[in-house]
Amino acid sequence: MKTVHSKYSSETESQNGTVDSMESEVGSGVDDSDNEPTADSDNDDITFDPWCDPANPVKIIFQDISMAAYKIKNDILRTPCSLSHMSNMTGMDIFLKKEFLHHTGSFKERGARYTLLMLPEQQRNRGVITASAGNHALALSYHGHGLGIPVTVVMPIVAPLMKVQLCRSNGANVIVKGQHIGECKEIALHIAKDTGQVYINGYDHPHILAGQGTMGLEIVEDIPNIDAVVIPVGGGGLIAGTALAIKSLLPEVTIIGVEPERCPSFSAALKAGKPVKVPVSSTLADGLSVPMVGVNAFATAQPLIDKMITVTEEMVAIAILRLIELEKVVVEGAGAAALAAILAGQLPELKGKRVVVPLCGGNIDTTILGRCLERGLAADGRLVKYTVTVSDRPGGIAELTKLIASLGVSIKDIIHERAWLQTDIFSVEVKVVCETRGRDHTAELETALMAQYSRVKIG
Repeated sequence: MKTVHSKYSSETESQNGTVDSMESEVGSGVDDSDNEPTADSDNDDITFDPWCDPANPVKIIFQDISMAAYKIKNDILRTPCSLSHMSNMTGMDIFLKKEFLHHTGSFKERGARYTLLMLPEQQRNRGVITASAGNHALALSYHGHGLGIPVTVVMPIVAPLMKVQLCRSNGANVIVKGQHIGECKEIALHIAKDTGQVYINGYDHPHILAGQGTMGLEIVEDIPNIDAVVIPVGGGGLIAGTALAIKSLLPEVTIIGVEPERCPSFSAALKAGKPVKVPVSSTLADGLSVPMVGVNAFATAQPLIDKMITVTEEMVAIAILRLIELEKVVVEGAGAAALAAILAGQLPELKGKRVVVPLCGGNIDTTILGRCLERGLAADGRLVKYTVTVSDRPGGIAELTKLIASLGVSIKDIIHERAWLQTDIFSVEVKVVCETRGRDHTAELETALMAQYSRVKIG
């Protein structure tokens, strides 16, 4: 395993042929962009990424994050980290790091800006290419446009339409192809080999990891007496950089990773002791749907993570709902994953503790948002469906709706049918979707329906 040395250190060949690292003054060291690997120098495999070599993973160091923070400080927003309204209901002081406030809506700007700044002039002219479900592509295209660097992005067919359009509006050449991010990466690496563009892995390039780690520095500086940080995990870049920054300064802080149960790639890597591929299913947290974590991210993060857990789709939907209702913010599924774990009661050891939760992205399609809210209401017991058999004589349906209204329940949708009902011909089956105040209100409605009607089907 090798370690990246940043501008704060220089590497010189010693007399016996080994590399010695000598600390240098800030600004006077060797810029490691001068020694970037090339796509055709280390491996003949057309899909090989020289920056992310499984046989020789790179483990970044704290100084890399420090240099990234210095380089991007004038161009990247320092996002607020404020006390959540959900602190009382969860029994812990939750501080929300609002990374969705970046210009392109996610933390990805940190690593993208730093990586582009580190490119040598020749590679800037050729441009860069990446594979991304959206947020890394957005950040790279936005900052590439500002720096005059051509950007090509390969996005999976399941990428949110809003993210695809925003990338194009930033001047990026967008190629929508591939079932998931793994396939997109292979396509992008093929193109990079043909065009000479630099491939930038959005969750595993060493400069990306260093850039993402600047969030950890801000957390330490802004929130005193931190007990734990709960971080969403996809490819592993955010947790690798952030955990390194925090643990280097405050080693006693607990670092917890959260990923969707439909793509537990980091959990699988921890069990195997190395990155391994896992099956990918569609998930509300599409930004975390990475079939295999980065080799550099894993090498950096593995010794720093204290706990890794997975969350259900229902809890991600509830987290999005709670953030809108209580915090007045719109966050995508990936950005809400860490909060979902807390709301699900999966971290009881954090009761009474001071906990930082990054809301790492806010780019969600309005159509997907609508579905998330409905899914969240249903999972929260506030959107319920019943099928009730009532009399088909005049007033039969009116009697049902009157009963529902008397309990203060709102009817969202109602439909009745006769043809497929296998009871007497004087009955009708009524399907009702209702909105209640919560589970107790729902139980009250169910009790009333059961008392009034002999045939009631829930769900």
